[in-house]
Order: sequence, then structure tokens, then C-alpha cells
Amino acid sequence: GGDDMRTAYTLIMTDPDAPSPSDPYLREHLHWMVTDIPGTTDVSFGKEVMGYESPKPVIGIHRYVFILLKQRGRQTVRPPSSRDLFNTRRFSEENGLGLPVAAVYFNAQ
Repeated sequence: GGDDMRTAYTLIMTDPDAPSPSDPYLREHLHWMVTDIPGTTDVSFGKEVMGYESPKPVIGIHRYVFILLKQRGRQTVRPPSSRDLFNTRRFSEENGLGLPVAAVYFNAQ
């Protein structure tokens, strides 16, 4: 968690196995993005940049990854132009976000 209301985070959810684990040519598919999440509350207090898209894997078992990045402060991020071919690392660098502070994933079929 954060120290106070001045600490902000970005939450990103992606599918690195889209459209299929054996041929993930759309890697990463962006399922959700919320920015400016205050460190003392939960994601519902953040700004939804990309609406939530529920997992619907068509082929095989997919990994769904949540990554929490610490922001350097409140900021406006440029929303990605597409959900497909999203790159978490590049997005973080282009928007001046800090390193991930937490990550977790689950599998779905």
C-alpha cells in the first residue's frame, strides 16, 4: 500500500497469450487499465483509462497478469490506441511510470 493520498498507482491487466498460447501474435492484449489509484484506498477510486474486458480465451489456457506500477505523482497517461500488441514495459517508460511494485497472474481456459 501507499503512504498517503499523494502516492498514486497504475493497475494494468493483460493477456500475454492472445490469441493462443502457441501463437501469441497479439501479445499483450490489454484487458484493463486504471491510473491515479490513491495509495490509501482501492482501485475504485482511480481513473479508468481502458474499461474492463473480461477474460474469454478461445484456444488453450491463457495467463492473465495484473501489474501494479507506482506513479511519480498524479499524471495523465496517453491511452493506448489498441488493446492488441500492448507492451507494458514500453507503456511504463513512455509515461514515466516507476517500476512494478506488485504483480500476480491467474490462468483461465
